[in-house]
Amino acid sequence: MMQKLHTIELFAGCGGLLEGFLQQGCYDTLACVEWEKAPCMTLANRLERKWHHLYAKNEVIRFDIQRTDELINGFDDEEYGKHEGLAKLVGSQIVDAIVGGPPCQAYSLAGRIRDEHGMKEDYRNYLFESYMRIVKYFKPKFFVFENVVGLLSAAPDGYPIVDRIRKEFMDAGYKVADDFKDTLFDVCDYGIPQHRKRVIIIGIRMDYFDKGKTVTDDMIHDFYKVIMPSLRTRQRTVNEAIGDLPKIFPLPDPVVVNGKKYSHAPISSDKVKNHIPRFHSARDISVFRMLEEDIETGRNEYVKIDKLKELYTKVTGKVSNIHKYYVLRNDEPSNTIPAHLYKDGMRHIHPDSTQARSITVREAARLQTFPDDFEFLGANMAQYKMVGNAVPVDFARIVAEALYRLIDKYC
Repeated sequence: MMQKLHTIELFAGCGGLLEGFLQQGCYDTLACVEWEKAPCMTLANRLERKWHHLYAKNEVIRFDIQRTDELINGFDDEEYGKHEGLAKLVGSQIVDAIVGGPPCQAYSLAGRIRDEHGMKEDYRNYLFESYMRIVKYFKPKFFVFENVVGLLSAAPDGYPIVDRIRKEFMDAGYKVADDFKDTLFDVCDYGIPQHRKRVIIIGIRMDYFDKGKTVTDDMIHDFYKVIMPSLRTRQRTVNEAIGDLPKIFPLPDPVVVNGKKYSHAPISSDKVKNHIPRFHSARDISVFRMLEEDIETGRNEYVKIDKLKELYTKVTGKVSNIHKYYVLRNDEPSNTIPAHLYKDGMRHIHPDSTQARSITVREAARLQTFPDDFEFLGANMAQYKMVGNAVPVDFARIVAEALYRLIDKYC
C-alpha cells in the first residue's frame, strides 16, 4: 500500500473536488488556491472541522492565480493579505498531484449563447496557462484538469483551445489522451443524481513513469478504457437525493424576519444546514405550482421548450434564447446544477407542487453529492454559486479512486 499522495488544488472553489479526494482516503492536501472569499471561508472551515487540518487558514490561499510568481514566492497585498507563498508552504514535501480546473464560464456552451461575443474576449479562456505554470514549477507525478464539455469546441481566437492545451501539456513532459473526446464523462453514469457532462484530463509525467518504455500510453488507456468504466453504477434520481429533506411551504403572505423577506416557511432548520429557499413573488409561486401540477397530473402541456418559452414571455413580457422554466423530475436525474443558480432558480423548480419553489442550497448540494455536514458559508447567493461551480463530490471520489488504482498498478 502506498503512502498518502499529496495534492495541490488550483481553482479550488468550495472544495468539491478536494472533498472527493479526501473521502477516498489515500490523498491529503498541501495547499488550495481560490480567489473568491466565500469559497475560501467554506473550504478552510471544512478542512479544519472535518479533516482536522490545524493550519487550514494558511493552507487555503486566497489569491489571483494569474499573478503566478507572487503566488509561488509570496505576496503582501491590500486585497488578499499576506502569505509566504506556495513554495515555502510546501517546503520539501513532494507534490504528487495538482488537481483543479479553471473557471468554466468562458468554455461553457450556455455562456457562449448568452454572451454577444461568444466569450471570445473573456480572460478566463487562458487561465489554463496559469495552471500550467504551477504544474511546471512543482512537476507533480500527475495532474487532473477538470472542465466543461464546451472546452472541446472552444476556439476563442480561431485556434481550438484543446489543441493549445494538449501542446502545453506535452511540451511540459506530460502524456495526455490523444483524443480528448475520450475524456468526456456524464456524471450520472457514476451514481450522481444529475446529468452533468464534464471533461477530465489526466496528465502523467513521462520521465517519472516511462523509464525507457511507453508505460504512459498504457496508463492513459487503462484510466479511460478500463478503470473508469469499471466504476460506473446505476443512475440515481432527484427523489432519492432530496426526497427526505424537510418540506418548505409557501406562506399566505410574505414575512420579514431580521430585515430579510421570506415567502416560504419554515425559514430555518436545526437539523439541516443551508436549507432555506430564496424569496419568490406571488407570481412566481403561481407559475411554479402550475408547472409542477402539469407534471404531477400527467397533463404535460409544458414539457416542450417552445411552450416554456411562450409561457415565460406571457408571464414576464420578455423574450429569452433559452427556456427559463424547468421542473425537476422525481424519477429522473436532475438537469445540471450550474453556477447561474445564484441569479435565479427558475430552471431548478422543486417537483412538489405543495412547496411551489425553486430548490434550496442544500438540495442543490445534495444533487452535487455534498454530505449534509458540509456547511456553506457566506451570503445565500454566494452559496448557490459555489455549489454550482463545484465538482460533484462522489464523482471526484471516483476519479480519485481510479487514479489511485492506476498509480498503484504502475508504481
